Amino acid sequence: MNILLTGASRGIGKAAFDALTAGGHRVAGHSTRGGDGLLAGDLADPAAPRALWQSALDALGGRIDVLVNNAGVYEAIADDASDADWHAAWDRTMRINLQASSDLTRLAITHFRHNGGGRIVNVASRAGYRGDSPQHWHYAASKAAMIGVTKTVARGYAADGILAFAVCPGFTVTEMTEEYLASRGGEKILAEIPLGRVASAAEIGEIIRWLATDAPPSATGSVIDANGASYVR
Repeated sequence: MNILLTGASRGIGKAAFDALTAGGHRVAGHSTRGGDGLLAGDLADPAAPRALWQSALDALGGRIDVLVNNAGVYEAIADDASDADWHAAWDRTMRINLQASSDLTRLAITHFRHNGGGRIVNVASRAGYRGDSPQHWHYAASKAAMIGVTKTVARGYAADGILAFAVCPGFTVTEMTEEYLASRGGEKILAEIPLGRVASAAEIGEIIRWLATDAPPSATGSVIDANGASYVR
């Protein structure tokens, strides 16, 4: 399969990239700055999704079978911040986490309709169901909306052979979280996880790989939780 994967430079995205390429798939990976074989694109720029889609088409010989929307930001904003800072934080998070992934999804649907179908995998978050910290209203809102988009696409386009799935990780070991886990904050996180440990990036990458390539069509619209039972629904 030919796959466009956003946010492929580290963490969950890198693990998904490795799992997919190990399975013999051609993956056009993306990062904000590009380099190391990755396509560049700042998803805070409204023009970036279309440019990235075209770059991926060029890299993959004119056909994409799967879109994986993994890129996102997790940036705090205090509830007593100034109006300007509050709005800027919401605008940036929604632009990158939700609008850009929705823009790419819309382009994928048009492409898939002309090529016999395809798959969309959205990397959402436990926060989309459970909520997040008081500094991350906007993050939780963006991920809840991403789940809603996934279900809408699944219901609306299944007849066209277009499948949509989401995965909702909880706390996951990545380059960005290792230091926090090693601190006293890590003890509090582990105390909330019945499994007794956080997920590895490789575990989430394997779920993404399965959804992108092997999940049965009847599972379209599914949202897979991967949080060690720290939130069950």
